[in-house]
Amino acid sequence: MHSTISVHQKAYDENDLNETNILIVAVNDIALATEIKKQASAKNILVNVADKPELCDFYLSSVVQKGNLKIAISTNGKSPTLAKRLKEIFSETLPNELNEVLSNLHLIRNKLNGNFADKVNRLNQITKILTVTEPIKKKDHKKRNKRISILFIIAILSVVAGFILSLVIPVETVFNHSRNFLQHLDNRFYWMIFVGFGVEMIAGSMGMGYGVICTSILLSMGLSLPVISSSVHTSEMFGSAASTISHFRFKNINKKLFRTLAIPGVITAILGALFLIKFGDEYAHFLKPVIAFYTLFLGIKIFTKAFADHKKSTGKLKYVGWLGAFGGFIDSVGGGGWGPLVTSTIISKGRLPRYAVGTSVAAKFCITVASAFTFFTFIGISQWPIIIGLIFGGVMAAPLAARLTGKLPTKGMFIAVGILVIGISVRIILKSLHVI
Repeated sequence: MHSTISVHQKAYDENDLNETNILIVAVNDIALATEIKKQASAKNILVNVADKPELCDFYLSSVVQKGNLKIAISTNGKSPTLAKRLKEIFSETLPNELNEVLSNLHLIRNKLNGNFADKVNRLNQITKILTVTEPIKKKDHKKRNKRISILFIIAILSVVAGFILSLVIPVETVFNHSRNFLQHLDNRFYWMIFVGFGVEMIAGSMGMGYGVICTSILLSMGLSLPVISSSVHTSEMFGSAASTISHFRFKNINKKLFRTLAIPGVITAILGALFLIKFGDEYAHFLKPVIAFYTLFLGIKIFTKAFADHKKSTGKLKYVGWLGAFGGFIDSVGGGGWGPLVTSTIISKGRLPRYAVGTSVAAKFCITVASAFTFFTFIGISQWPIIIGLIFGGVMAAPLAARLTGKLPTKGMFIAVGILVIGISVRIILKSLHVI
């Protein structure tokens, strides 16, 4: 309740209308509401009766505010629920940068010379691009034709290169080597394609989950910690690249936020990889349960987000560099966790999910490359069937995941991912304690 509003609980009396200019009626009695309306109209008082448009002199609107920009939505009292839903849609869809655009237009307007009509015409020309779609369509058409031409040239060059290669290496030899390679592939390769596809769908659309789920699964397979982290980051590198390209195409990346997250994150990711290379095998009996507890914590964090109060903070996002640094180190050591720690923090501070997820995925790509390169330099890469399987699955899912960002049933996905990670982590902990 606002401090300037006082409440007096009593039965209605006509004298309550004295010294009143505007009246809002919310009583669960149609006859009483009609009587109050009649008495108020006799005294020339404007009346709004809740859920009774026919008794209203005016209607209350839902207001969307982006800085100095305000958009009022009214259904003339027919459906307050629809007005509320439209307000939520506009609040999510309209970017916060509109206030900056409005301020810039105000500055331009103040600097324009001439009479009022000249100023209006000039501003109309400046903002014309926002409404005229034909030039944009033509431009998009040219881009599409150019893209088709490039793909056509690539296809021709591929055919020529394939023909030249067939002259050097017989097709039969290539076929035999390919068949032998597939025959000797570990069965885990095919399972990892399925895992990679599913996990990338989750990670690309929610901005979290890839490293946590993969690390939990590989821990349950008994692999060493450096191998787990190097495998996860190497496979994630390709899926993350595809996802980053997709987010870039859909303009989901905030460049300033990306730089602030990526630079310190890359540095600490390298340090985290070196730490794991140095102590991962020697202290595996201690670190494996610790990382299992860490993934358990992340699983609980993901699960509880499904039931959290999603009120957004309007304050400035602070200490972004430190957030990126901590996320990079813990992700490199634990094999995952960037999304639940970094992406969720950015979203909780009021950033639009599409920009928070897109920017976080792009920064995570840089961190993944740094970790994978460090592991490759010092210990090489093993477990190729697992890595290739995760890569294939992740690359196939990335474009679809970027398109589905913000459109999937978020609550259900958080619950499912949380339960999966919690279950695998608890199993690893119990196994390390020799309970099972």
